[in-house]
Amino acid sequence: QVQLVESGGGLVQAGGSLRLSCAASGRTFSSYAMGWFRQAPGKEREFVGAISWSGGMTYYRDSVKGRFTISRDNAKNTVYLQMNSLKAEDTAVYYCAASETIVVVIRKPEYWGQGTQVTVSS
Repeated sequence: QVQLVESGGGLVQAGGSLRLSCAASGRTFSSYAMGWFRQAPGKEREFVGAISWSGGMTYYRDSVKGRFTISRDNAKNTVYLQMNSLKAEDTAVYYCAASETIVVVIRKPEYWGQGTQVTVSS
């Protein structure tokens, strides 16, 4: 089992930055691919980015490429989402997710955090 807790969300003006953190507990964190998803009110959950267990491979949805960066620190059992040049349309609840393979974490993660709210004002 993997338990995930997100933090770092909040209110920010358009053009600003936030860094989300996802702290994991369990004995297998370093073996898991990690991902970030988001869900805006009235909309479907959507994939944001993912990172392999080693951190060597990352994937992003087109709308955040060049603005968001996913990274991980396995020694700290933590994955990050650095969000720059934020736009109003980035407003959503952001969820951390984990799975044993990067394919599964992108398509259907096995574990989820509780989410953290990101609100971008314009």
